[in-house]
Amino acid sequence: MNIILLSGGSGTRLWPLSNEVRSKQFLKIFKAEDGTYESMIQRMYRMIKDVDPQATVTIATSQNQVASIHNQLGSDVKISIEPCRRDTFPAIALATSFLVKNGVSEDDVVVVCPVDPYVNRDYFECLKRLSDEAKSGASKLTLMGIEPTFPSPKYGYIIPETAEEVATVREFKEKPDTETARGYIRQGALWNGGIFAYRLKYVLDIAKTRFHTDRYDELFAHYGELEKISFDYAVVERESSIRVIRFHGEWKDLGTWNTLPDAMSDVTSGNSTAVECENTHVINELSIPLIAMGIRNAVVVATPDGILVADKDTSSKLKGYAAEVALRPMYEERLWGEYKVLDYQVDANGENSLTKELIIHAGKHLSYQSHSSRSEIWTVANGEGEFLLNGEIRRVSRGDSMHIREGEKHAIRAITELRIIEVQIGHELVEEDIVRYPYTWAD
Repeated sequence: MNIILLSGGSGTRLWPLSNEVRSKQFLKIFKAEDGTYESMIQRMYRMIKDVDPQATVTIATSQNQVASIHNQLGSDVKISIEPCRRDTFPAIALATSFLVKNGVSEDDVVVVCPVDPYVNRDYFECLKRLSDEAKSGASKLTLMGIEPTFPSPKYGYIIPETAEEVATVREFKEKPDTETARGYIRQGALWNGGIFAYRLKYVLDIAKTRFHTDRYDELFAHYGELEKISFDYAVVERESSIRVIRFHGEWKDLGTWNTLPDAMSDVTSGNSTAVECENTHVINELSIPLIAMGIRNAVVVATPDGILVADKDTSSKLKGYAAEVALRPMYEERLWGEYKVLDYQVDANGENSLTKELIIHAGKHLSYQSHSSRSEIWTVANGEGEFLLNGEIRRVSRGDSMHIREGEKHAIRAITELRIIEVQIGHELVEEDIVRYPYTWAD
């Protein structure tokens, strides 16, 4: 089975726990059998492999999520990187051509689904049925329709011709109001969860017509020029040969603070305590303690990005407010580890200072790099490593400080896990101020 997982999202609905690079699919909120926690993307990947160990999984995402994907799933997972955001059809067309470039036949079938619903094993078994149905050739496009549990205005609706488990699709309905949704359900309508299967050639032919090419290299090179259009508009609503498979199992969209806590194993997380609270979840990623007392139907969340105290029912309105305050991510995973922003200051002369805590995993290293607009001071808080400055290496450990001036080439490799306090000083402190150089560390 070939599967494309769509991994997008800006993270604003679950601010401040998520941000543009730490979207909800990377939040470790699900407790595994061994007591550890796993994220949505880890859970999805694991359960796909449980149902079909031979499944080929490709994740379609943006560059800023690549480090988190590799950190959580390993370096072998296949990733189709979008150079920029262009909506779902360009992303799916690019990922489809990526599969062909990597040896998958145009006549093979692929299943496309979002990376972040809360589902159980029966969902993945239904994905296999979806793939098999697409292989049968009974229709050009095969959808999974979610059996609705309530008249929701959040989803589009699929109306099949019959109530059979596999049926021809009669029509699609846009997101309705609640009363209209109730009428759709009486007609046997199903939620459209954005889950479908097709032969690769089918989408490549549409890409060739719409974008004048189906070749991966050309799609990638001109991706920013491609039309922004959803898969539903570009393909689904224009296709007459569609069948739908009914899915009766549990399927939850955990996209807001009103729904995410339903999947959390504990009501508190991190350095937090809830006292005489009811239907309240408290999450704290800061080192200082957080205590919630006598609060009902709420979420209390504290992270380096900000603090949220919200009634769960009101939290669905968070996106617009979070977009106004969410400036730059204060926490980010990288291939070498992670960092947190601890402080940011601007003095009267316009000089900036940014303080970070870097955690570099044992055996990992920062790239050999320089900066043109800032100097940096590194202080090792814990661990041992090798510091490279302008071609010279020295051993560093707890208490050592390193002053890196503008233009100086530098890197560091962790022998044991390294915790470093980094202070950046300059007129312009941006992630883009970086030049990388080739360097191979000796074993």
